[in-house]
Amino acid sequence: MNTLYQKRRKRPELNLVPLIDVLVMLIFFAFVTMQFKSAATLNITLPKVETAGKNEFKGTVTIGIDKDGTVSFNGKTVTDEQLLALLHEVKQIDRDIPVLIKADETTQLKKLTFVMDACRKTGLNKFSLQSR
Repeated sequence: MNTLYQKRRKRPELNLVPLIDVLVMLIFFAFVTMQFKSAATLNITLPKVETAGKNEFKGTVTIGIDKDGTVSFNGKTVTDEQLLALLHEVKQIDRDIPVLIKADETTQLKKLTFVMDACRKTGLNKFSLQSR
């Protein structure tokens, strides 16, 4: 009689649904708390201009100047000669392309005027200075 009433032992099962829920919550938490850095690698504090109006820029050329005078072209650090060559290349593609100059508020005026002159010399007269 023992054999008829003997209970079969259930195979142990691993319930995956709670494990998947916990994993999804961990991934979601990681994405929410992640800090995304911008492409700009230079630490630039833009000067404040009261009469600047809206700062809308739709161009593709950005020149950055940090407080040490380091110049970057679209986020890549360049020398003065490389900047002139790159601006000549941009002019060959489109002379009406707007150029945005992002200069730190403590940037030397000499470096800023060099960049503005470089834009004028290459024929890119649609440049603007970004402020906050």
